[in-house]
Amino acid sequence: MAQYAILLYSPAPADPMEITEAELAAIDVFSKEIEKRGTRILNSQALQASTTATAVRGGAITDGPFIEAKEVLAGFFLLEANDLDEALEIAKLVPTAPGGGVEVRPIFEPPAE
Repeated sequence: MAQYAILLYSPAPADPMEITEAELAAIDVFSKEIEKRGTRILNSQALQASTTATAVRGGAITDGPFIEAKEVLAGFFLLEANDLDEALEIAKLVPTAPGGGVEVRPIFEPPAE
């Protein structure tokens, strides 16, 4: 099975400590749907608020993410799916914060030698 990174974007600062009861309930519904489909989430992580980010670019260290944006990366999970179509169907089910979104990226597999 192919693996996909599901990247979760939320309005800045995307602080997981400010998640609402409704958002927690939506995550629970999503988790049950994933389980019902027999799909495997290999790993999931929420990130601390974007205000805790530190960027390193060209040897310079600065507070905050690389760019100022209305949306920031808030978390991710690694998913095993049959193909991109299945990964996208699951991505449509991911509960997101209002104004947020989801990005699906296939995990790179180096070509066989």
